[in-house]
Amino acid sequence: MPPSERDVQSMVVALFTLTAGLERAQRERRAASALSLLQVIAEGQAIRPSEIALRRHVHQSLVTRQIREMEDAGYVAVTANPADGRSCLVGLTPAGVEELGRLTRIGLERFALFVNEWEPAQVRELAELLEKLRRSMAAVSARERPATAGRRWARHTTPSRDLAGSGA
Repeated sequence: MPPSERDVQSMVVALFTLTAGLERAQRERRAASALSLLQVIAEGQAIRPSEIALRRHVHQSLVTRQIREMEDAGYVAVTANPADGRSCLVGLTPAGVEELGRLTRIGLERFALFVNEWEPAQVRELAELLEKLRRSMAAVSARERPATAGRRWARHTTPSRDLAGSGA
């Protein structure tokens, strides 16, 4: 039996509240924003700024400014892209790897405060449930992607009767 609409609504409200708080922290706290940037860069050898923006779901101009700040601090190195002379690649420096570790420790300490009074099993259960939700969301997105890929342009050029009537 699937969850009730009320259960799903409660979950969505809680998740949106949490994600809004995390997004606000990334906007308002320099360390959270730097950590997010360094984590994406650390995922590979070198990455284009446009790919960083795509993965972080932010505008490329924001990433460009942050990369300059990180480069000035010595945390990233920006090099010409040998495959495309019009773009550059960003990679972590040894100081950037160290800063990533430092910021990660600070973030983990902060989250440890949030769950300080929880039982260890509750923390593990939450982690398992969040991972299960992530997998479910990815599976649904993968199933929907082929069906909606061709309609994306049409949706932006011709309003749907359903959307027009719903006020969305």
